[in-house]
Amino acid sequence: MCSIFGIFGLQSGDDLQGLRRQALELSQRQRHRGPDWSGVYIDDHAILVHERLAIVDPAGGSQPLRSADGGLALAVNGEIYNHRELEKELTQPYGFLTGSDCEVINALYREDEPASFLNRLNGIFAFALWDKVAGRALVARDPMGVCPLYWGHDREGRLCVASEMKAISGLCADVAQFPPGHYYDSASGALVKYYERPWRDYDAVAGVEVDGQELREAFERAVHRQLMSDVPYGVLLSGGLDSSLVTAVAARYARHRIEEDDKSEAWWPRLHSFAIGLKGSPDLAAAAIAAKALDTVHHGFEYTFEEGLDALPEVVRHIETYDVTTIRASTPMYLLARRIKAMGVKMVLSGEGSDEIFGGYLYFHKAPNAREFHEELVRKLDALHNYDCLRANKSMMAWGVEPRVPFLDREFMDVAMKMDARYKMVDKTSTGPERMEKGILRAAFEGYLPDSILWRQKEQFSDGVGYGWIDGLKEHAEARVSDRELGAAGKRFPINPPLTKEAYYYRSVFEEFYPGPAAAETVPGGKSIACSSPAAIAWDASFAGAADPSGRAIAGVHNAAI
Repeated sequence: MCSIFGIFGLQSGDDLQGLRRQALELSQRQRHRGPDWSGVYIDDHAILVHERLAIVDPAGGSQPLRSADGGLALAVNGEIYNHRELEKELTQPYGFLTGSDCEVINALYREDEPASFLNRLNGIFAFALWDKVAGRALVARDPMGVCPLYWGHDREGRLCVASEMKAISGLCADVAQFPPGHYYDSASGALVKYYERPWRDYDAVAGVEVDGQELREAFERAVHRQLMSDVPYGVLLSGGLDSSLVTAVAARYARHRIEEDDKSEAWWPRLHSFAIGLKGSPDLAAAAIAAKALDTVHHGFEYTFEEGLDALPEVVRHIETYDVTTIRASTPMYLLARRIKAMGVKMVLSGEGSDEIFGGYLYFHKAPNAREFHEELVRKLDALHNYDCLRANKSMMAWGVEPRVPFLDREFMDVAMKMDARYKMVDKTSTGPERMEKGILRAAFEGYLPDSILWRQKEQFSDGVGYGWIDGLKEHAEARVSDRELGAAGKRFPINPPLTKEAYYYRSVFEEFYPGPAAAETVPGGKSIACSSPAAIAWDASFAGAADPSGRAIAGVHNAAI
């Protein structure tokens, strides 16, 4: 994973060398994402800059990727896991110049329409492609928005794109997130949604069952695909269900390279796992149990509350949000990424996405029926790029560590989301797997993990690192923000005014780095209970009065409810 920066719409008379220098300076603000090498492409109408984190073909995959005839230039942030299959399916010869998994995008562009070839990609990506001959720019983002992407226009109306907002927030007054699952084609001037799945509509999945074996095998294939790497890798292991399942499956494949025709051992024959928390945190204890059972080389790191608090302003600068839950969880993840980077690891697998697919958040216990449960899953998936995907990507990439998310593999999602949500719902009268959130997923992997891990209650990451973390943040904000300031929050922050002192504190830090209404509007607003969408607050009368994004806000469900 890397960073991209592009300017399109240059005209005769523009100062090309001045714009080139500007592009390089702005791209440097993202170099933490790609510390290994920098590449630049420029012609009379476009500039592309790429900061590279070398994971696949580290010696020869530098970008921007050019076609052999020089007509195409491509800057990509991401990974295309099925690139070899796609290369074999090409109907026209294409002269590949590198071993990069992303170069297949150029080949597909040459022989297919954007909506068609984008729906064939299984990967995570944000890219800007320039066709010099046609004078055409194509910009696209992966279906779930795992890779960040922002766009806007400078004062001369030129289109600018960047992996992170910090590169263009001062350049573009209209800076905004580029929407996931969309592409922009300058030939038509249209922003087009290419990713549409039947399972978004509950009526399309009603009555559909998926057995445990099909679910398990689909996830194993997803993890297998995402182990694609030419550099040392590891797994994030919190000791919760999702990260433990990723680790369990990865450990089964880690001894051999991904290629079927290569039986040699991988660089690290034993899988390395990483966890972090305050002293005595639930996650550190559970991660140690899971790691021992799975025989990983485990590294559990402790941090102090003061260390987390000291890092918080830099965390906000990197993750580019003022959302309370995201900042709470991003801070320990940011600290963990620094530790991982120091050990020479450049890629990790993580468990994001499972709760949005299976209804793992504890407020789903209150869902009134399968239709509303399913509709909330779709709402959560649509918003994932603003929350867990943003957190995992930017917290890790702040130190040049690439996170991959097998639960959001598009083929696995098609299996898991075609299931009627009634099979994902909690049945409080049951004594079987239906008694817990994500019961169907737990049952599918019976025997893969110790029971204490397989049936561990959902713990949001910001809770699992230690309950004192959130409690301490609230106390710190209480001391920093006065009642009078909070009462006037709507005047200082008319867009998404903060409702708590903690939210006010984060918003103040965000404004220091990203002032202006456009930046504020890149962050969603609305009330939430334990990471719910605003719509789900209607599920329980108790939600409306005491909404908090912590999982411990669900009284009667969380074992340590506040």
